[in-house]
Amino acid sequence: MGKNSQKITVIGGGLAGTEAAWQIAKLGLDVDLYEMRPERKTEAHVTDHLSELVCSNSLGSMILHKAPGLLKAEMRGLGSLIIECANATAVPAGSSLAVDRDGFAELVTQKIESNPKINLIRQELKTIPDGPCIIASGPLTSPDLSADIGRLTGREYLYFYDALSPIVMHDSVNMDIAFRKSRYDEGEQDDGDYINCPMTEEEYDRFLDALGSSERIQLRSFEEEDAKFFEGCMPVEVIAERGRDSLRYGPMRPVGLIDPRTDKRPFAVVQLRQDNVAGTLFNLVGFQTNLKWGQQEKVLQLIPGLETAEFVRFGQMHRNTYINSPELLHPTMQYRGRANLFFAGQITGVEGYSGNAATGLLAGINVARMALGQHPLILPTKTMLGALAHYVTHADAKTFQPMKANFGLFTPPEGKMGKKDRYMYYADKSLTSLRRFARSRNLAWDREAAEATSLAD
Repeated sequence: MGKNSQKITVIGGGLAGTEAAWQIAKLGLDVDLYEMRPERKTEAHVTDHLSELVCSNSLGSMILHKAPGLLKAEMRGLGSLIIECANATAVPAGSSLAVDRDGFAELVTQKIESNPKINLIRQELKTIPDGPCIIASGPLTSPDLSADIGRLTGREYLYFYDALSPIVMHDSVNMDIAFRKSRYDEGEQDDGDYINCPMTEEEYDRFLDALGSSERIQLRSFEEEDAKFFEGCMPVEVIAERGRDSLRYGPMRPVGLIDPRTDKRPFAVVQLRQDNVAGTLFNLVGFQTNLKWGQQEKVLQLIPGLETAEFVRFGQMHRNTYINSPELLHPTMQYRGRANLFFAGQITGVEGYSGNAATGLLAGINVARMALGQHPLILPTKTMLGALAHYVTHADAKTFQPMKANFGLFTPPEGKMGKKDRYMYYADKSLTSLRRFARSRNLAWDREAAEATSLAD
């Protein structure tokens, strides 16, 4: 079989799958793109179009010194189909890239169907094929394919529900109130592994009142029908309904901790645990929640020490399918146990429309490079896509949860900088690194497209 005669299979016609198929075709290879709709419907999709957006119609910020905007700039430079179609169907949304939902999906579908290198197959693929393949089947992967992925990876590495705790930037925590210490730790204040936010009885009661009166996200019918949906991942607002002291005997228990400001045990405490190696991100331990995102910020900023906290991810609970990528994947998006098998999109633990498409872009380039006898690429971690791919493949496997693009994934620069200056530093470093990397690897890079932004706060 000649170099260019290998046909590559992509499973899933969502954002990641269509982007992957497009990148493979750009490199001159043939693609079989499998999409099970309309043969098999999902509970969330309405149309049969590819890349249908089932939640918001916004792909997030276009501002270069915001993480989603930087990721889009990288994707533009690398020739992303999804960003091209989003720009072509954009609707007014200030500094965000929002699209005409139907127009966007129709355009992606038209481009895929008219590409002579892409064979769109409207059929469910129930098992993983033997040849070069990308699995980009998304959060609603069919039961048969999920079972086959489970057989391949080991069922303990395949998850079907998300219970995500909020994550904050470390430098936004008020350490005049919060303190570092592990439970029963007799060492110095800064020796503990956890950041602790102590509460008085009055502060605890105020927090409970706000928690109980806040609006929750409405579960979809297929989530509500599952009696075990919250089993093992109880939302804090549901725990609170079981009694006034249920939280302070659960995730907010203060035992083994002394507030250095009072030399007494707090009435309740919220613990934050380091979430990345650089120590720039911390998650709220045991604080999975189904409150609406706007409500979460108001309620969680009532926690002492988090009054001005910057949240890079809010908590959420929904049905999902994703693998334990730190155990299973290389940052190339390759499966560790089989070199010609790649994963992309939400099934890898990446969150957000742009992040999903971006991992499809990376997987598509890499599977094509392998088929052409070239080495797959590991992007620099100074780039947003490189940092995101590194995070989902190097996070703590025991506590791994999905993540979206954010600046907390970068190593902070030396010396003090204001937040905006620091974020602009990240953006400049990222685009410079990716441009140089692309040149050194003979990878197509459109500098003008990447840097085509004049958006500002």
